[in-house]
Amino acid sequence: MKTPIFTFYFVLIAYFATAQKTDYSSFTITDSLKQNADAVVRLNQFDIVIASQRSMNIKTKRVVTVLNENGLEAIEAYSNYDKSSPVKSILATVYDAFGKEIKKIKRGDFKDVSAVSGSTLFSESRYIYLDYTPIQYPFTVVFDCEIETSNTAFIPQWMPLHDYAVSIEQSVLNVNYPSNLGFKYKEFNFFNSIKKTIDTPTQLSYTATNILAQKYESYSPNISNLFPRVMMGLELFNLEGVDGNAKSWTEFGKWYNEKILKGTTDLPEETKNKIKTLVGTETDPIKKAQIIYKYVQGKTRYVSIQVGIGGWKPMLASDVDRLGYGDCKALSNYTKALLSVVDVPSYNVVLYGNPKKRDIESDFVSMQGNHMILAIPNKNKYVFLECTNQVDPFGYQGTFTDDRNVLVVKPEGAEIVRTNIYEDTTNTQITRGTYSIAENGDFSGKIGIVSEGSQYNQKFNNERLSPTEMEKFYKEYWSTINNLKIKKITFKNDSDKINFTENAEISAANYGNMSANKMMFAVNAFNQLTESVKRIRNRKNPMEIQRGSMDIDEIEIALPVNFSIEFLPQNVEISGKFGEYKTEIIKKDNTNLIYKRKFFLKKGLYTNKEYDEFRLFMEQISRNDNAKIILTKS
Repeated sequence: MKTPIFTFYFVLIAYFATAQKTDYSSFTITDSLKQNADAVVRLNQFDIVIASQRSMNIKTKRVVTVLNENGLEAIEAYSNYDKSSPVKSILATVYDAFGKEIKKIKRGDFKDVSAVSGSTLFSESRYIYLDYTPIQYPFTVVFDCEIETSNTAFIPQWMPLHDYAVSIEQSVLNVNYPSNLGFKYKEFNFFNSIKKTIDTPTQLSYTATNILAQKYESYSPNISNLFPRVMMGLELFNLEGVDGNAKSWTEFGKWYNEKILKGTTDLPEETKNKIKTLVGTETDPIKKAQIIYKYVQGKTRYVSIQVGIGGWKPMLASDVDRLGYGDCKALSNYTKALLSVVDVPSYNVVLYGNPKKRDIESDFVSMQGNHMILAIPNKNKYVFLECTNQVDPFGYQGTFTDDRNVLVVKPEGAEIVRTNIYEDTTNTQITRGTYSIAENGDFSGKIGIVSEGSQYNQKFNNERLSPTEMEKFYKEYWSTINNLKIKKITFKNDSDKINFTENAEISAANYGNMSANKMMFAVNAFNQLTESVKRIRNRKNPMEIQRGSMDIDEIEIALPVNFSIEFLPQNVEISGKFGEYKTEIIKKDNTNLIYKRKFFLKKGLYTNKEYDEFRLFMEQISRNDNAKIILTKS
């Protein structure tokens, strides 16, 4: 009787072992999680143990089923590391669609590269990642990684969903910490699928289950304002061997200046003398800064440097001076050092750099941001300098750092301020030109376009395009003109006034469509709204127009002789919550017209219910921009 019982248990154990392996079968995923998904995160578990102010252990287990090629980025099997944050273990296991193991990838088979391209100064900063080419889809990757770090300044935020077209079967966060370090957290955008399971003076846990893949919806706000996340931090932390304090922005700013930035701005005497000679007898602080900013742009280049976890301590200004390169922190700090030589005060500014605006969370004192710029006090305001760009005008922010809350770090403490806001009416594109239509319908035109504000940001790099890139850009820009030929294009970049002028001469065969004795063509040849706003049924997300703009056009049109006007589009005026649109056609005489157009778009945050109204508003403009004139041959 013993043998059959033993055999029964053996079979039972084998069954459960087999069943365990089949957990990674893609066939066990519910259909709802596959809908609109390129990948399904079966499990994403963070176990964070903060043992002390100078010790943190982070274990990650991530199981991802990739459904198609677009889902490969969802694997996220990688880690940054250096001497203060070593990778203790890393492993990836690949399973086929049935949950059968295909391959085990150990640390030696991961790609291990320098995190700093072209630099030996930071050779200890490394990046290790999985480089796997699948044979077929779907497949599943199980990624295990453990990091030990003395840097407790950066506790990774928990964001169970952080991309579109990816669904979540389960995401888990477990954090353990001492009660005396001032652990804090803040929740954003929570919904019913997320549960806080533990919240004690030494432990915090969350579980998220069955979050369906989100479809990208145009004009959506930044995902940090849409998707659920938890920010975490310590009042007492450590960064690269230096204990820090984040009880308030004042204490945080003092700590950052005294402990991290101190000693990083020393420069060789030769460089100091060069800067003093360069500035000469100039006494105005802003004009001094303009001279130095131009010097930095000509001397340095930007490289991405990720030292430690985020690399908040900039490389020495003397090293930047010697090597001629640095990242945003290094170049901002170097510019600050040069400014101090001629007694111009400036402050490091930490922010989230991205065309999609994101604020520093002012009520959560902690290490935040992914970018650094410089602020120069000017009366009651600041002049902000982007020190990584070799061509940006002095004080111009463009769309990467404009209109958001940032952290200005001063010796007496840090403060939250808002960067430059380019008002809707200052983001202008003014177009003036002429065109003529020949009797056979051929088009010949001259155009001048002046762009300012955020629209300057979209255009001023055009003068550095190659001839091929330039032709491609303008053929797309004037895509409504078939058979377009660009005869000549010249540019003027006025970096003092911060405006960019494009002057072009163009031609096109058969712009006027001939049929019997009639000719038809679009009156608005140069600036039609061609972008269609996609119809989205049952839209979920709010809608955001992040930057407003103002386009003003005035075009003189010479009609072909021996033709008379049969039909002229009516003047149009549209006004609403999203902006204004107005066109006017003035008939000077039988062969000469003036076409005037004004399109004003307002920035703003709107509900999902207002999206269709916006779509119809833009559709009206697009339709009117394509209004045709009909001529009859006499």
